[in-house]
Amino acid sequence: MKLADRMSRLGTETAFEVLAKAKALEAQGKEIVHLEIGEPDFDTPKNITEAAIKALRDGWTHYNPSAGLPDVREAIAQDIARSRGIKVNRDMVVVTPGAKPIMFFVILALVNEGDEVIYPNPGFPIYESVIEFVGAKAVPIQLREENDFRLDTGELKKLVTDKTKLIIINSPQNPTGGILTQDDLREIANIALARDIMVLSDEVYNRILYEGTHHSISVFPGMQEKTIILDGYSKTYAMTGWRLGYGVMREDLAVLIAKLQTNSNSCTASFTQRAGIEAITGPQDDVARMVSEFQRRRDVIVEGLNAIPRISCRTPKGAFYVFPNIKKTGWESKKLADYILNEAGVAVLAGTSFGKFGEGYIRLSYANSVENIKKALSRIEKALQNVK
Repeated sequence: MKLADRMSRLGTETAFEVLAKAKALEAQGKEIVHLEIGEPDFDTPKNITEAAIKALRDGWTHYNPSAGLPDVREAIAQDIARSRGIKVNRDMVVVTPGAKPIMFFVILALVNEGDEVIYPNPGFPIYESVIEFVGAKAVPIQLREENDFRLDTGELKKLVTDKTKLIIINSPQNPTGGILTQDDLREIANIALARDIMVLSDEVYNRILYEGTHHSISVFPGMQEKTIILDGYSKTYAMTGWRLGYGVMREDLAVLIAKLQTNSNSCTASFTQRAGIEAITGPQDDVARMVSEFQRRRDVIVEGLNAIPRISCRTPKGAFYVFPNIKKTGWESKKLADYILNEAGVAVLAGTSFGKFGEGYIRLSYANSVENIKKALSRIEKALQNVK
């Protein structure tokens, strides 16, 4: 079989590969503590599940408009307008099966072969994968630990060229838990406006924030028409398997993104969308409890990692990941991650799973119980005693 050349440029999401390895070890009888997958370990709130069941019983099982059900788009528009402080109408919203299609569709719609896209590194691996898949040049901007894993706007300005068509930002950020400050966003906005560049703002972790208020780059004068907000239900409402996300953007672009949806998925499941209305308009108590518990776990895992010799870890401000520095072990990230899985029975991800600038780090998700987190820390510390 002769594949298209573009397939050789398509990357992957390593978390699912490590999960498969961990499951294989479990099948052999080995106990594994899962800190690799970026998935809340909480059940979807009952009111959301009940709304989906009712929707199924009420016959919401058929095709719907590619951009999403009108009242669902209206509910999302109102929620974004309230949470971001911008004017949004439903024609600016496209609902997709998960948030990833927005990444894919936006890059397909805006970026030609040979164009350049600046993206955070270490960062969510699908950014780089899709940029290269469409034949564009992926231009990484390094997120440095000494800068709290924030994007350096001075460096960003130097990376922009006449070929730059898109800047991707992510705050709170995967894998580091870092955030972009309001001043950071203002400077990024100034760069984008001065060079007429669109911005894809991945805000999927905006509700999982432990201090301060979430800021969106879309609020700055002139930026709403240049910003595509990417958001979804997977993280905030523990709905990863429901596959429900959306993008918010200028109306003329939304029409084209919906056209890409027509050509790929047709539409997002109707009953899932009905549940989505309940998620954002119903009680938010479960979200608050989940974030509070994540913060408790964050404090446990950060303290525990910093107590392990040759490991240091900054305290993340959002999301549910830690990105500890393992350089003093003398091991490369991938080798150490494999060792921790096989010898300690703890599934973690190598920092290089998130790009070349992730070398020297590993990512641990604290979407697991405090009991399991403590067990994992104890196992890692014991295993590292044998690392010379």
